[in-house]
Amino acid sequence: MAQQRDKVLEGNVHQASLRRWNWIHKWSSLICTPFLLLLCITGLPLIFHHEIHELTVDLAQPKAPLPDNPASLDVVVSNGLARMPGKVVQYVSWDDEQPGVVLLTVNNSPNGDPGTSQVVRMDAGTGTFLDQPEFQSGIMQVILQLHVDMFAGLPGKLFLGVMGILFCVAVVSGFVVYGPSMRKLSFGELRFNRVNLVRWLDVHNLAGILLIAWTLVVGFTGVINTWADLVLQLWRYDQLSEMVGDHQARARPETLSSFDKAVAIAEQKEPHMRPSVVAFPGTPFTSESHYIIFMKGNTPLTARLAKPVLIDAQTGEYADSRDMPWYVTSLLLSQPLHFGDYGGMPLKIIWAILDVGTIAVLVTGLYLWIARRERRSARLAGTDRQEANPLLAGE
Repeated sequence: MAQQRDKVLEGNVHQASLRRWNWIHKWSSLICTPFLLLLCITGLPLIFHHEIHELTVDLAQPKAPLPDNPASLDVVVSNGLARMPGKVVQYVSWDDEQPGVVLLTVNNSPNGDPGTSQVVRMDAGTGTFLDQPEFQSGIMQVILQLHVDMFAGLPGKLFLGVMGILFCVAVVSGFVVYGPSMRKLSFGELRFNRVNLVRWLDVHNLAGILLIAWTLVVGFTGVINTWADLVLQLWRYDQLSEMVGDHQARARPETLSSFDKAVAIAEQKEPHMRPSVVAFPGTPFTSESHYIIFMKGNTPLTARLAKPVLIDAQTGEYADSRDMPWYVTSLLLSQPLHFGDYGGMPLKIIWAILDVGTIAVLVTGLYLWIARRERRSARLAGTDRQEANPLLAGE
């Protein structure tokens, strides 16, 4: 009798635990589903943003391959600013998909609003102007803003981060309840001979369990990406402040030292790396009196990482260089992983297929909730009708 009672109690505890997990799965899914649908739908074209950009924007290309002795970067910057009177350079960058091109980000002031910045493309070989594409408008920019912050800035990013956490909770709780709910069925069994609601439930369960690893990876990296602004602010007040040291309060020099020399020093200090982005003095990613050259590696993995090299913009001398702290490294690794940007087109296609599968999971889950509510309402309405009219009790 005691053993039987213990088994009954254990079964009751198990059922209570399962009901709690079902409740967690239902409400975490319902709260985040509308926003996850938005993210999945907008994320689909963003997987191919480079390819879409090439098709929709006509970019001028260098007339000749990059020579062994390209133009001085000082000349490149000077020629770029000559086409943009009244502007200053904030950042200089290089894109692996645009060899032979130097990108200048210019604005009204070194710490100008990012919304007023413009990009100038320069021929790295000759130092001449190529074009000035418009990156701040167009359908892809609208899609990007919807995906990143829903046009709500940092509050929008943090809100989407909370939705991402709820999504991860929904995925984990769905995994927990999957086994008990399917214990009488074979794995992946689809009961097409049952009513419509059961068929959609089987599709939802199967798609969810097959996509669990991918959805957790994309969901978790998406959450990390929503913290990007906070992570970079932490880096500025932490590592960057230490690197700048006593020069923190020094004003921006009226005449900057050679930019070309600054990059050459960084390449000498990090011979197995190459420059990716350079922040000019006064911009948010450096001090008022230093260049900071973000170097990157040459492998698919290390090319996603960054090592800052600090150069004094007044004297032109090397100041400091350090490996990025773990929290910035986590952010840098999560960004390309979120969009499947590690393995070229094959991985992007796989990411797109998995994204469509996730949309199917979200849509079927929403359908199941609506259908069950309607079924429950119809059952309650039928019960009330029978109680009001005893003659209908035999229906």
